[in-house]
Amino acid sequence: MQDANHQFSLPKGMYLLSHSVGCMPVLTRNLVGQTYFEPWQQKGGDAWPQWLTIIEQFCHELGTLFNASAADFCPQPSVSSGLNQYLQSLRCVQSKNANRPATQKRTVLMHASAFPSLGFVVQGLAAYGFELKLIEKDIDPNDLAAWQAHLTEDVEVAMITHVHSNSGVLSNVADISALCRAKNTLTVVDVAQSAGVVPIDIAVWDVDVILGSCVKWLCGGPGAGFMWVNPKHINALEPKQIGWFSHQNPFEFDIEHFAFTDAAKRFWGGTPSILPYATALVGVQQINQIGSQSLFEHSKTLQRVVLADAAEHLLTPIDVEKVGGTLSVHLSKPKLTELERALRQAGAYFDRRGDCLRLSWHIYNTTQEAQRVAQIFKSL
Repeated sequence: MQDANHQFSLPKGMYLLSHSVGCMPVLTRNLVGQTYFEPWQQKGGDAWPQWLTIIEQFCHELGTLFNASAADFCPQPSVSSGLNQYLQSLRCVQSKNANRPATQKRTVLMHASAFPSLGFVVQGLAAYGFELKLIEKDIDPNDLAAWQAHLTEDVEVAMITHVHSNSGVLSNVADISALCRAKNTLTVVDVAQSAGVVPIDIAVWDVDVILGSCVKWLCGGPGAGFMWVNPKHINALEPKQIGWFSHQNPFEFDIEHFAFTDAAKRFWGGTPSILPYATALVGVQQINQIGSQSLFEHSKTLQRVVLADAAEHLLTPIDVEKVGGTLSVHLSKPKLTELERALRQAGAYFDRRGDCLRLSWHIYNTTQEAQRVAQIFKSL
């Protein structure tokens, strides 16, 4: 969309790297100055009420994006942090086996193509009894029979990746989560590669936790992540990394009395970071104004333009209805090398993961750019 070009600060060339870092909205620099730096400069410590308003606005915008209540969101520095927090909080939850001791193995199931950091979190919590179990990488992430077979009695939590970072494959979260509910298994969804570019209605999924980041399609810069916690279960969760902002009354200042807030911010902890969320707020607002459905449709349109000439060269066919905003293209090694060289000569920003190139299509990408990439494929 041509108008969207003027809403974002774009690097010179074709920016096809939104799966890594989304482009900065034009308004970000001024608005962050007004909401964060100017209050600090003019009010010092009295800036806190205004700063905390930023967090409330951030959660409100997330509620709009995901069709959920703002109270059910809590800022987190990253998806990994949120997963760590959530799994540790489950030690107080009665598991499927009411007599299970806290030290017994508690399995977290995920597909082997999930982002590695998520597996690292589980392995790092071995002392809490958690154990990682993987669905093999060569199995389709949407193979319900495979999920069914792996959802054994020991599986406490299923980690579902909505859009896989290396393949771009879009998971059918609603169907997978239904299997998990039937097995009494908790569900956590990673939306880092889908939030903003794929429309999401949390109520349709009926899951327990959603974890995301604002650095990619939400154009919010690094450092601002979030978690959504199903309000039906919030009071059964007891985070271990707590602080005064986890308290139902942070300003009570009674060291002998602590009570969790009834909202998701029980996962917040100590004195909060503000600047990353002031930055991210502008991006989420921008995406909400555009609309994730509009962004999704625009991305699909550009993907189809590219695939009209790229499809014959691909080792792995791509169905645009089954991927997120990124085309992960697998080619023979000579063609992959040639494509990479031609894209760089054309001034394109993209990246390579193993034997594939990742090309992302955001609202600020144009039909002309898609046609140019298609022409490069045609010349291979």
